[in-house]
Amino acid sequence: IMDFVTPAPGQNLIEALSLRRQEAESCLLPYRLHVGLTWYDHTITSQMQQCVNEEGITSFKVYLAYKGSIGIEYHELEKVMHAAASLNAIVLVHCEEGDLILKKQREFVAAGKTSPLYHALSRPPETEASAVKKVIDLCRKTGCRTYIVHTSAAKSLQYIRAAKAEGLPLYCETCPQYLLLDESVYRKPLPASLKYVISPPIRGREDREALWVALRDGTVDVVATDHCPFNTFGQKDKGADNFTLIPNGAGGVEHRLALLYTYGVLTKKISLQQFVALTSVNAARIFGLFPDKGSLRPGSTADVVLLDPDYTSVISADNGLQQCDSDIYEGMPISGKFTVVKTPSL
Repeated sequence: IMDFVTPAPGQNLIEALSLRRQEAESCLLPYRLHVGLTWYDHTITSQMQQCVNEEGITSFKVYLAYKGSIGIEYHELEKVMHAAASLNAIVLVHCEEGDLILKKQREFVAAGKTSPLYHALSRPPETEASAVKKVIDLCRKTGCRTYIVHTSAAKSLQYIRAAKAEGLPLYCETCPQYLLLDESVYRKPLPASLKYVISPPIRGREDREALWVALRDGTVDVVATDHCPFNTFGQKDKGADNFTLIPNGAGGVEHRLALLYTYGVLTKKISLQQFVALTSVNAARIFGLFPDKGSLRPGSTADVVLLDPDYTSVISADNGLQQCDSDIYEGMPISGKFTVVKTPSL
């Protein structure tokens, strides 16, 4: 599991990291943490250095969306990337044009257009692709190892594919929701549509098909989850009358492997070897965990995932492990049961 530390505005990074580690003390699975840079001032670069040199952190997450809360500006991102490059750290970037999104949100709300559909319409594919292009420019300028999280748009993939061909130190992930769902979910009646409010939003057919191509040709390195679940009732429904108040996020860790195996491997969209790379090996290499992780070499940590290919089920929040009252994959048949077996080493 690779999770995030999300400091409060102005909170010291080391303090936030310590608190997050305390919260994770009962975690049964091995985990690593990315430290979020949710604010910026002249002390951030020295705090980044402390995270790397004293705490073993090698990855930092920034947001270009969410202006006014946890988002930072491009000129601040450039300084972060220069600092990360000097520390041999990697920067993960949530690529959406925060200013443009905020403008569209205000226009929709002022016009009384407040349903979850307008969450998606306020964040069209170009808001992601534009940010991706600018981040690639900064990657080229700074030489910083850069990882684009939860990529959802076909145009973004075009920029990423070209940057990789150029030899830039750029990596890319997507998530099952962008591979398997489509934008029609936002036209469901309330409260059913609330659970699909995630950022970036779920896209259309063209974007979905482009993502599958990108999995096959290596443009996408990792299939992750962007796991951030909320209950529909008591949490997401607080924004039923105003999409800007709906907490963004959905669960994904529980079903990631089964979904990609069922709808990727069994449909022959990707090979079993690509499945292993997308779900394990590539992430281990990118984040400096290989060959201790992502490998079955002698001496590697034996976090082995066993597959029962004969198992079948139907996803339901009623029998899920995420402790949520809804699931964005509700009703989807899956094949394959995945079990983690942990022993000291191979």
